Amino acid sequence: MIEMTPAEIAAVTGGRLHRIADDAGGDPVTAVEFDSRRVGPGGLFLALPGARADGHDFAAGAVARGATAVLAGREVDAPAVVVPPVEVRDAHTYLGAVDPDGTGAAVLAGLGRLARHVLGALPGLAVVGVTGSAGKTSTKDLLAAVLAPLGPTVAPPESFNNELGTPYTALRADASTRHLVLEFSARGTGHIAALCAVAPPRIGVVLNVGSAHLGEFGSRAAIAQAKGELVEALPPGDLPGGRGGVAVLNADDELVAAMRGRTSARVVTFGRGEGADVRAADVVLDAGRARFTLLTPAGSAPVALRLVGEHQVSNALAAAAVALELGATPDGIAEALSAATPASRWRMEVTDRADGLTVVNDAYNANPESVRAALSALSALAGPERRTWAVLGPMAEIGDGAPAEHAAVAERARADGARVLAVGAPDYGAVAEHVGDVDAALQRLRAEARPGDVVLVKASRSAGLERVAAGLLTTEGPVSR
Repeated sequence: MIEMTPAEIAAVTGGRLHRIADDAGGDPVTAVEFDSRRVGPGGLFLALPGARADGHDFAAGAVARGATAVLAGREVDAPAVVVPPVEVRDAHTYLGAVDPDGTGAAVLAGLGRLARHVLGALPGLAVVGVTGSAGKTSTKDLLAAVLAPLGPTVAPPESFNNELGTPYTALRADASTRHLVLEFSARGTGHIAALCAVAPPRIGVVLNVGSAHLGEFGSRAAIAQAKGELVEALPPGDLPGGRGGVAVLNADDELVAAMRGRTSARVVTFGRGEGADVRAADVVLDAGRARFTLLTPAGSAPVALRLVGEHQVSNALAAAAVALELGATPDGIAEALSAATPASRWRMEVTDRADGLTVVNDAYNANPESVRAALSALSALAGPERRTWAVLGPMAEIGDGAPAEHAAVAERARADGARVLAVGAPDYGAVAEHVGDVDAALQRLRAEARPGDVVLVKASRSAGLERVAAGLLTTEGPVSR
């Protein structure tokens, strides 16, 4: 973050100084933090209410740990910038029902204004936004890997992609940062547009339109409408001085490809088909990991991904298309892609236990498309010789078609030869073995899984199935790969 005084922050956010002398303006702020345990000297502590505690109650403790000031929605027992209230209309915003007095929404609004100001003070920064129903975090991590050799790059830790995560990540950029990579998520129309207003992207990547959050949007067309807000927010492609917008679109997804008509930015496509600007040829899988030839208008280069799953090819192509726009060469891109390892937890994490059992932890999120991709990766990783298990939890927010989608996924897993263990998810139907919770799943697996088996763990985040993966790895010494 660029250095600012609390007085400057108050001016930007529309707030007022509390317990800070107006004439001094306060000591400099150099970072923001929403966890009082992690705040340090020069920090601005974000007093946000949460499900179990209200950050306003930890304001004094944050300052005692070195924070310069607090960004607050009401007066606190510490130096603070108190931001004005806002009207809360959207129940799906961060915090939602645990923000009854609107102080959290006020802090988030102030944080957004601060992020927009800081990014405006960094004219040499290239902001890249990524959205899609699946693959955002993996692509974000690949983008960070391919852009880092070109200059200092900031990307979100984990999946920081909402009203808090986007400005929080943006404020990690400073005068030395050349690239800022952001994930944009949506649970309703207008969400991505609002995030783009906080952190305006110059390059926008749309990966796919699937059935994630179908229960909230109602149709894939509605999801496409929301995802397309990213390309609508891009600047025109003909701006001089490297400021022109670029929309990077998946040519293999018809709903994404159609977004070409919704942007004034220059369009670059990626995909497996012949017509894509950046594409992959000669794709083969080696122990579940893809090798292919990267084909671009600037030349070609061989890529050997270390990430598991053929679906990672599309994510890699998206990252390659962005890197080309920002000055990378095909050889440099291929080298970075081939060296990239999983950077965010619980996404196709492959760990070999000392006795030969392999655990694939992909428990961060799930929808029908991502589960099918994970099942394909499971089959490729195991090959014909090893037994496979698909430990599946509920797929949340996919609407009225949830029973049919769960049953279809289970049938697919069984057709691939996997033994299906459904954890707290009766919709997986008769082909699955059903257990009630994580402890029951672990008991079954510890009793029946054997060395050499490959166990995939996959569910929506709310199911907490990462505990199954962790439990399987506690009895033997794991060796990650």
